[in-house]
Amino acid sequence: MKSVKLLSLAAFMGALLLLNACNDEDMDMPQKTNSEFTVTIENVFEGKDYFNTGQTGLITPDNSESFSFNAGKGQSLSFATMLVESNDLFYAPDEMGIALYDDNGEPVTGDVSAMVSLWDAGTEVNEEPGMGTNQPLRQSAANTGTAESNPVKLVDDGFTYPTTNDVLMVEIEHDGGTMFTVTLSNVSNSASLTSPLAPGVWVIHSSDQMPIFTDGIVAQAGLEPLAEDGDNAILNTGLVGMTGFFSPFAPGAYSVGSENMVYMVGQSASAALESLAEDGDASGFENVFNTPVGTAAPGPLLPGNSYSFTFTSEEGDQLSFATMLVQSNDWFIGADNIDLFSNGTALSGDITSMVNLLDAGTEVDEYAGAGNSQPLRQAAANTGIDEGAVVNMETNPSANVPLISDMVKVTITPM
Repeated sequence: MKSVKLLSLAAFMGALLLLNACNDEDMDMPQKTNSEFTVTIENVFEGKDYFNTGQTGLITPDNSESFSFNAGKGQSLSFATMLVESNDLFYAPDEMGIALYDDNGEPVTGDVSAMVSLWDAGTEVNEEPGMGTNQPLRQSAANTGTAESNPVKLVDDGFTYPTTNDVLMVEIEHDGGTMFTVTLSNVSNSASLTSPLAPGVWVIHSSDQMPIFTDGIVAQAGLEPLAEDGDNAILNTGLVGMTGFFSPFAPGAYSVGSENMVYMVGQSASAALESLAEDGDASGFENVFNTPVGTAAPGPLLPGNSYSFTFTSEEGDQLSFATMLVQSNDWFIGADNIDLFSNGTALSGDITSMVNLLDAGTEVDEYAGAGNSQPLRQAAANTGIDEGAVVNMETNPSANVPLISDMVKVTITPM
């Protein structure tokens, strides 16, 4: 009996020693660092009023000038060019421009001269057309006529002018996709008044905007030199400063771990990524960010606003995320397996340089900000042409798309 007890005691002591040895090994193993992180994605686009703008040059009789641009449904063309044989008259469509798509969504094409009129800027007293000593071809210097401060209106001064289409022909050609070419032709050689058309400006804008003038309102500062002296510099500079591409970002998704669960470069997009990248729908993912900071409801991320999300991770984990560039067909800003720790130190600060612009490869690209299958203009979700490609870096975006650092700022803060 005594020997059995001794054997049992020996077995117990052996087990205890083995357990202590295991505990010592556990104590010797390095402990993984963990941390809570907050990621902030800020839309840093500079909001702009108009989509595109440009200048036209001097157009003498029997000559023409063309310019091309991209435009989508809901966008219009405005332009202005001075009738040189006048004091302050200019040719332009009405204040809201020429709609570039009709009510059926078809591109407007052909001769649109009937949509153009002769306007009086109301800044200089009118003289007889082609005879006035204060008109550009005869004045001693710019801005020498008698000033007036009347609102812009259709010309109605008692003098006789040729009809618009006897002086200016305006034609629109649809070049395919969202590309248009407009041609302004000076046809005044056979009119009752032959006149050059002075350098002007053109603008592509939303259909509810009035970028150059408002009927019944005093002319803006830049319109006066254009209409009196054919000097488009001030108006052009102002329009350039208010023109450009910008975009919201859409609700997005993220993953934390050893694998990017949102997307994989070089592979076909999942159904969830396709919905995120084409239509800004992140509902197919487990971890999403969808509510702009300071708001109570999910929504798009407009310039000046930010998304934020928080998670806990340990050393060895990596961060991935994606958020759609809304003014595109299937482009997104993405982070692909960013290390959250380096030698035990948590990642912190501005990580914008670690994100990229990617193409989901699921829908054929259109010109950014003009495509009619992009979310702000499409009739319904998932209406673009299927592409059947793979996820890749977008290395050739539309010329109007800025650098990533001018679109988004991404920061990470360990808690």
